[in-house]
Amino acid sequence: MKILVTGGAGFIGSAFIRYILTQTEHSIVNVDKLTYAGNLSSLKGVDDNIRYSFYKADICNKELLSHIFLLEKPDSVIHLAAESHVDRSINDANSFMETNIIGTYQLLEVARHYLQSIDETLRTKFRFLHVSTDEVYGDLDGTDDLFTEETSYDPSSPYSASKAAADHLVSAWGRTYDIPILLTNCSNNYGAFQYPEKLIPVIINKALAGEPIPIYGDGNQVRDWLYVDDHVKALYQVLTKADVGSRYNVGGFNEIKNIDIVKTICAELDRLVPCTEYKYAELITFVEDRAGHDRRYAIDASLINRELGWQPLETFESGIKKTIEWYLDAVKE
Repeated sequence: MKILVTGGAGFIGSAFIRYILTQTEHSIVNVDKLTYAGNLSSLKGVDDNIRYSFYKADICNKELLSHIFLLEKPDSVIHLAAESHVDRSINDANSFMETNIIGTYQLLEVARHYLQSIDETLRTKFRFLHVSTDEVYGDLDGTDDLFTEETSYDPSSPYSASKAAADHLVSAWGRTYDIPILLTNCSNNYGAFQYPEKLIPVIINKALAGEPIPIYGDGNQVRDWLYVDDHVKALYQVLTKADVGSRYNVGGFNEIKNIDIVKTICAELDRLVPCTEYKYAELITFVEDRAGHDRRYAIDASLINRELGWQPLETFESGIKKTIEWYLDAVKE
């Protein structure tokens, strides 16, 4: 199978590509605009594989996308290209509207016309997997509530609103034009190569630099944490096993408060790279809360477990240790 990955130089995209090229015999076509968050060095070691090709391209460029599709003739698409940082979307939402909404629309249109140009055998095999976020669901009310695949959309930020719009476009193009779509909504990812503006890299980098570790509000916001390598295995399961039109929530079964994430990382750093002058937790600094900040997300990932047999292999404790060790090794290099 030849898989076209949008956003393959990003955090989740590069993890997916590394998995496919090292654990399967499939080929990869990586399409990435290489914005500030794109990092081709995250693909070092697999980018010389004969089953890998790369195109620097904006998914909003319909003509270039069409050329790539006709040239490479992919059997499937995993759509990961997106602007994803909530704070950036609050400060300036324009790029989120362009990439997440218009880019998804252009990609769907290119896929639609591509499907019309290939024979029925290839068309039957084709899949379009759109990777989204649990943030489209908004805030959970009760402490025991969980997001399911039937939870209504209620996005709170420009970022989550743009992803919700993209989800609706994918669903509509699947129904109207018979594009063989699949859709996933994942919880917060973490692991190696994550862009440093995200929470866990911020905590690690600030701590190692001896700088204040900023925590929004009271730090009691709750998120479900998913190790990125577990996530990409889930995506592969969905791509290869799920029925057309299926939708799955993907979570790590790790519901943790932000403040507890910080304390866990600080304690692990105290063990691995102790500082003689202070404990890392002493660097924690509470700052003004983010506008529209959701208090709690929690995923019910039982459907993907029942139907596809997927479950995360990493606990948060094991995953965060691997993540911290990777950052420490990166600092040494």
